[in-house]
Amino acid sequence: MPQLSHAVRDHRWSRAYALMDQMRVDAFVFTGGDFFQFVSNYHTDVQVWERPIYAVLPRNGTPFLVMNELSMSHVRFSLESGKLWITDISFWAEHPRVKQRLPLATQLPELLADRLREAGLSRSRIALEGGNAPLTAAMRLLPEASFRPSTSEARSLRWQKHAEELDLMQQLASTADWLQERYRENIRPGRLVQELDFAMAALWVEEAARRFPGEQFEVIRTWSLSGPASASPHGDGRSCGARIEAGHGLVNILIPRLNGLAIENERTYFVGKPSSEQARLWTVARDATDAAISAAVSGRPVCGIDAAAAAVIERAGCGHLVLHRAGHAIGVQHHEYPEDMAFNHRPLLDNEVYSAEPGLYAWGIGGFRLDDTVVVGPQPRVLTHTPKTLAWASID
Repeated sequence: MPQLSHAVRDHRWSRAYALMDQMRVDAFVFTGGDFFQFVSNYHTDVQVWERPIYAVLPRNGTPFLVMNELSMSHVRFSLESGKLWITDISFWAEHPRVKQRLPLATQLPELLADRLREAGLSRSRIALEGGNAPLTAAMRLLPEASFRPSTSEARSLRWQKHAEELDLMQQLASTADWLQERYRENIRPGRLVQELDFAMAALWVEEAARRFPGEQFEVIRTWSLSGPASASPHGDGRSCGARIEAGHGLVNILIPRLNGLAIENERTYFVGKPSSEQARLWTVARDATDAAISAAVSGRPVCGIDAAAAAVIERAGCGHLVLHRAGHAIGVQHHEYPEDMAFNHRPLLDNEVYSAEPGLYAWGIGGFRLDDTVVVGPQPRVLTHTPKTLAWASID
């Protein structure tokens, strides 16, 4: 089963402890929903700008969470299933009651400051992954503590994946390959593009229920762009009512998430035989993807992934058709850190995970993009295995 065990918890926390030692801090406070899930294994169920939550990981001591009352039942389910890694939890209330039993939203800074005091951190150096108004107010209540903004440092915790995480991502990728086959069977002229995507999402949910019963599976995106609209990587803003037409190229984006980890799988199909120009641009995009994958080698620069794809595209005379970098890291979010792949010169590390998705966008013709999820190593390992041949991409 694709559950994340305490081995993953220990992997993540040990990296955090090592970072704390390097930074000479005594604790990390995480405020972002994605980081909250990263350290606690709790599927964040609130918008953190609306209902602030905090995960506190001391270098020495017991981690604890501060959460909103809306999550109380969700927490109970998580505790009963044994999935929650942090069990010391304080809740705050977002509305008054006749008989109040929880601190109110207006008392959240005091609650957080009290929890930090109880953890022996009132005179400590504390790293902050992010920030918000209640946290700033809590900091004022702890004048002898020092707080260090550490967003960029925290992001490094999520670069390298544990073997269990990679196995989960591989299982998830296999469902995306399965769904690409369903897309290929269902693409036809006249079909509403949005209806196709929703129908595919329903099939995906059914397949996930067979493979991962009782787990947290999410369809982040099943999204297709057909014909000239696909020349805009994220659509033309006129998707309602758009239909597939004969001769169109169709670019789809499949992004699932399972137990807090995501992958990507994207392909470009043709409705009928592609024109010579469509076939040429598709082939350049495919070759650029393969070059990006081949560059995902430990010790080579992060930016080398983008550079390898760009070299293929430039040699083909298609540099003017590029609108974005050749990919990004993937993990807790489907756009993960580092976010500056094309300009990042640090060496790639074993078990980082990236998308390889260079794209070409020809006005009046459409987009051409094939996206695989690849694990960095001495030999890159591709998790997605949907075919990348023109014969497969051409639908009669």
